[in-house]
Amino acid sequence: MLEVQGLTARYGQAQALHDVSFSLNEGELVTLVGRNGAGKTTTLRCVMGLHRQMTGVIRLRDRDLGGLAPHERARAGLGYVPDDRGIYATLTVEENLLLPPQIGPTHWPLDRVYRAFPVLKERRRHPGSKLSGGEQQALAIARALRMGARAVLLDEPTEGLAPVLVQQLRDMLLEAKRDGLTMLLVEQNLRFAMAVADRHYLLAGGRIVQTLGNAEIASREHELLRHLGV
Repeated sequence: MLEVQGLTARYGQAQALHDVSFSLNEGELVTLVGRNGAGKTTTLRCVMGLHRQMTGVIRLRDRDLGGLAPHERARAGLGYVPDDRGIYATLTVEENLLLPPQIGPTHWPLDRVYRAFPVLKERRRHPGSKLSGGEQQALAIARALRMGARAVLLDEPTEGLAPVLVQQLRDMLLEAKRDGLTMLLVEQNLRFAMAVADRHYLLAGGRIVQTLGNAEIASREHELLRHLGV
C-alpha cells in the first residue's frame, strides 16, 4: 500500500534523514519509534510532501507521489493527522467532518463515522475548541476516514492524553485497522505501540536501524525505553 525507498531530507546544511526505506502492506498498522530528534516527524512530513529538501521514492498503491503537492497526495488517498490535530476550532464536529471533499470510493459515510466514533455523534454540535484532547484526536482520524484516505499518517496521537483516552484511542485505531485502513504511526509509548501495531521500525539519527515485532519489543522493553529516553 505504501512504499518509501531511499528517503533523505535536510534542514539547510544539516541532514535529518539518511536513506530511509520501509513499506506497509494493505491493512497494516506500523510504527516509527525513536527518541526526540530521530527523524520521525520529518519522515511523515516528507511522505506527505510537506518538507521540500528531500529525495527518494514514495509510492501509494504503486502510484509514484514524487512531485505531487500535499493536497494532490491527499487526493491520491494519503491522510495526515499532525501532532496538533489540525481541526477547525470554530466549526462544529459535524462541520469539520463535512467540510473536506470525499476523494475516492473508500470514503466513510457520516453514519459509519458515527458508528465507529460514538463520542463524535454525541458531540456533533460542539465546536472543536470545546472537545477534549482525545475527542480532537478522534475527530482528526475520523475526518481522514470521511475523506476516503487509503493510508493515514499519525504523528504522536497519544501525546498529552489521559490514560482512559489513550485506551479509547487504541480501540478506535483497532476498529479502523479491522476495516482495512493502512496506518503509519509515530509513537513513543511502547505499550500503546505494541497494543495496536503489527511491526515497528526503530529510527536513530535519521536512519532505520532495526525492524522489530511485538514479541521482540516486549522482550527488550527496558532496553528500548532507555534508548528512547522515556
